[in-house]
Amino acid sequence: MTEPFRVIIVDDHEHAREGMRDIVGMDPSFHIVAEGRNGVEALELTERWMPDLLLMDIQMPDMDGLEATKRIKERFPYVKIVLVTVSDDVTHLFEALRKGAQGYLLKNLQPSAWHEYLRAIAIDEAPMSKEVAGKLLREFSPATSKSAEVPAVQEGITRLTGREREILECVASGQSNRDVAAALSISEHTVKNHLKNILQKLHLDNRVQLTRYAFEQGWINR
Repeated sequence: MTEPFRVIIVDDHEHAREGMRDIVGMDPSFHIVAEGRNGVEALELTERWMPDLLLMDIQMPDMDGLEATKRIKERFPYVKIVLVTVSDDVTHLFEALRKGAQGYLLKNLQPSAWHEYLRAIAIDEAPMSKEVAGKLLREFSPATSKSAEVPAVQEGITRLTGREREILECVASGQSNRDVAAALSISEHTVKNHLKNILQKLHLDNRVQLTRYAFEQGWINR
């Protein structure tokens, strides 16, 4: 990386913005270019500053973080969006991912956890946390899959090689590329290439979407 990732912070509470600013500012990998107070400003600031990463609260006036995420991803799909909240409500998590967010952070996490997670998000290496994977696993199980979706599921599965299915299961369980490489006795570079192939075959953009899709379709069992 030759220059820091450009970051926009959006939250309707000044103290919350200050807290995020302090945490993000501790890591030289990031440079905060702007701050906003609601989803409307988030959209305007994104168009003006073209950031790499957007940290945004969910509950805000005028336009909440979920709607803002949807609109921003429609216009600026390259922007990585991480929704930041005090709530661990699984409904918010699923809705955030459905709207296109790349990540979901709780405000009470330690700064070191923020830094590691945001750096991983910025370079498309973020693993699904064990907690998030568990929530997804409990919400989506084979029993929830509709019978009408079975042909599509089988078609998707047949596109993947045996190794790719192994890697999909590892990623969905919350493992990083390094963890997968160690578990399967292959190099990280090989894992990355396999992951790119999986995403391309399933027409998905990132490992967060891949994990959600795997659970939603019932590919991964409890």
